[in-house]
Amino acid sequence: MASSRTASASPTVGRTPAPQTLGFLLLDNFTLISLASVIEPLRMANQLAGRELYRWYTLSFNGEPVRASDGLQVTPDASTSIPLSLDWVVVCGGVAPHRSVTREHIAWLQAQARQSRRLGSVCTGSWALAKAGLLDGYETSIHWECLAAMQEAFPRVPLTTRLFSIDRDRFTASGGTAPLDMMLNLIGQDHGRELAAGISEMFIYDRVRGEQDQQRVPLKHVLGTTQPKLLEIVALMEANLEEPIALDELATYVDVSRRQLERLFQKYLNCSPSRYYLKLRLTRARQLLKQTSMSIIEVASACGFVSTPHFSKCYREYFGMPPRDERGGIGTRQGRGDDGERSRVVRRALLETSPEPMSSAVLALNQAQGEPTYASVPL
Repeated sequence: MASSRTASASPTVGRTPAPQTLGFLLLDNFTLISLASVIEPLRMANQLAGRELYRWYTLSFNGEPVRASDGLQVTPDASTSIPLSLDWVVVCGGVAPHRSVTREHIAWLQAQARQSRRLGSVCTGSWALAKAGLLDGYETSIHWECLAAMQEAFPRVPLTTRLFSIDRDRFTASGGTAPLDMMLNLIGQDHGRELAAGISEMFIYDRVRGEQDQQRVPLKHVLGTTQPKLLEIVALMEANLEEPIALDELATYVDVSRRQLERLFQKYLNCSPSRYYLKLRLTRARQLLKQTSMSIIEVASACGFVSTPHFSKCYREYFGMPPRDERGGIGTRQGRGDDGERSRVVRRALLETSPEPMSSAVLALNQAQGEPTYASVPL
């Protein structure tokens, strides 16, 4: 990703590029776990690289402390009125985003878009970007609890149940630990798979999820309590993936006819019962491929497929790749640059004379120099 900052905006050593600078806009009642999940990978990227790849600031409209959804207060580094040279802007949302987003937030985000910032969000921060008209036509992820309201309020925003979405110059994550997966994928694109894998190891994060991974949206949230028969049928399907139950038997178990069963699925889940059952089995197969060392034959059997070729055919048709390709790594590996330089950037007192506030990334990097992992990943 090309930086919009000039070479003079930050001290450099040799041909070391200027760090990417991120501004995290904190909305009232933001979720602290999402903020940590999106910032901590940046801190560890700097530590493992031994230099400042990323710099960040936390922001609020007036520079006053912002209360998270768990009641803790975070004092931001600056207010949005300070003209920072940002490359990315990330909106951190949480509980009741429709009440947290103000006209001032919207105006500031629109101004950032006019300056060609890369725009992102975590948890329900997508609401603010959509309210500012900045997600029209962009595939967008948001926490499943907010999906229905978001779809109703912003029909021009194509929503997805994916954990996170990266669509051109927009990146949105659903919440919880999903921002960690999103950032590891973005860091992998920026600086290579080895660095992303190193960060994952430091956080004891066994599997980095990709952009195709889905949120597990509780069916009760989708249907409410109005369709107990359908909920019961789906529960039976989920409990019988290795030995699938015939549709006629499922219908008998819940005392409906086969035609009623098919109508329920078509009306409320927009697919046939057999298609939904197949989706459950394939989703389970994907989890086993990514999270276990089971062979493809074993995975096929555990998910109710009578033959490996049939399993592979269904898997390719649904996910767009054969099962053997599912055990790949993180993101897309890109070049490391021409010089392959490893350097420890010495931060000088230059920032003291800068109109910009001190980024906490500088302090974190200085403190990390005594860590055995400092500069352990060559870039």
